[in-house]
Amino acid sequence: ESTEDVVWALNDISFEVQYGQVFGIIGGNGAGKSTLLKILSGIMDPTKGRATVRGRMGSLLEVGTGFHPELTGRENLYLSGAILGMKKKEITEKFDEIVAFADIEKFIDTPVKRYSSGMQIRLAFSVAAHLDPEILLIDEVLAVGDIEFQKKCLGKMDDVSKGGRTVLFVSHNMESVRNLCTRGLLLEHGTSIFDGSVENTIGHYLSLGVQKNTSDRISISDFERSGTGMVKIKSVRFLNSGQYQKPTTGKPLDICFQLESTIAYQIKDVRLDFRIDDITGNRLLWFSTKMQGEGASLT
Repeated sequence: ESTEDVVWALNDISFEVQYGQVFGIIGGNGAGKSTLLKILSGIMDPTKGRATVRGRMGSLLEVGTGFHPELTGRENLYLSGAILGMKKKEITEKFDEIVAFADIEKFIDTPVKRYSSGMQIRLAFSVAAHLDPEILLIDEVLAVGDIEFQKKCLGKMDDVSKGGRTVLFVSHNMESVRNLCTRGLLLEHGTSIFDGSVENTIGHYLSLGVQKNTSDRISISDFERSGTGMVKIKSVRFLNSGQYQKPTTGKPLDICFQLESTIAYQIKDVRLDFRIDDITGNRLLWFSTKMQGEGASLT
């Protein structure tokens, strides 16, 4: 196999995280974020180089990681604590608090294989955060939980960080990274392209997204479609004074949708909605043709 065919998930990355630091790791899909945490947690060995971790570490990388499916929630809780090097008495002292946070009191003696993914993630996070690891690794698994539990998790992570423990946090939610972390690492295609304050790291990441969005037209594929197919969006273009352009902050923008009907007769009262989100997923604007009264007609 030639070296040209080798794809490195991570390549030539070097950094140190100090005790008590909350360190955010960001980047697009396939950047190598999850692979990096798996190496640091000992799940994977690096092909070359080394990862040195000093301190008792808890990790939450994937749903159900570290749980034995045949054991109950109670048994897995004690097993996880033992793996972290805790004594049974220490785990027992925190048992009720962990179960209450995960909100699974009714199912604590049920085998974990019968848990939903949401129940597993609630218990896994609660165990990882409450059993006093000196280093806590968190991947983007919080997206599995509902909104209220995500808020609880972020609040708990904030408490953990303020307690002086080290946290490494991988997320696509820039607002969470900004609120929790003091320093950030930006990965792209397996390499480190920025390491600095969390604000500068996020700013660098957002600027990369703007640079890549150079087209005045949005590509629309059939894979992304849903509905009856009676009306389809053929294209979407950005216009200003009749000229095609890419969206630019602070300048006027008209958005032109080209629709097509797949049936021969006229379709009345067609409703078209669209929204604008920022890169962190926060909704900025939402519009609908219904706001103007009756919908459009297609012939």
